Amino acid sequence: MSSKGILYTVSAPSGAGKTSLVNALVQSNPEVCVSVSHTTRPIRPGEKEGVNYHFVSHDQFEAMLQENAFLEHARVFKNLYGTSRQWVLDTLEAGLDVILEIDWQGAKQVREQLPDTVSLFILPPSLASLRQRLTGRGQDNDEVIEARMAEAISEMSHYTDADYLIINDDFTTALAQFQALITSQHLRLARQAQIHKNLLQDLLS
Repeated sequence: MSSKGILYTVSAPSGAGKTSLVNALVQSNPEVCVSVSHTTRPIRPGEKEGVNYHFVSHDQFEAMLQENAFLEHARVFKNLYGTSRQWVLDTLEAGLDVILEIDWQGAKQVREQLPDTVSLFILPPSLASLRQRLTGRGQDNDEVIEARMAEAISEMSHYTDADYLIINDDFTTALAQFQALITSQHLRLARQAQIHKNLLQDLLS
């Protein structure tokens, strides 16, 4: 790989299918990877340490904050989430693209520090569809579902902050759009001119 990787933030309300889309994209593209965030929330059934999240205590998280170890951090549902600054910078320097699955607050923090970040927002096709997806998980009671719906509506209001928007109605279509976004960033003139500098000089000589 001839150049630095591209950093993407991907935001969406819970239940919009963000994680499924990101996982499918990464599986088909070996030069794209996902940052594993640190979180203080309890581990859920089926999750694995270091795969889904780095699960840490509140005290551990606060200590990392004091060390400026996070590129971004946010509080969501009374829990703390943060992205390792050094891991992201090292991975980009190695030429790999990095996707951060974070809420709008985190995406804003990242853009302020790294303005070249490409931001994407994913929305569900309807509120009814969103509620069905949240209920279908079978992990939360009605009270939690209602709290998540309220939070989702608040989260969705920030879609205008992003560079790109995908409506996840049909998964195959949404994934194709996501893949097209990744490809388009690598075809930008400044990037191609850097990678193919010698070829361009030869063509114009």
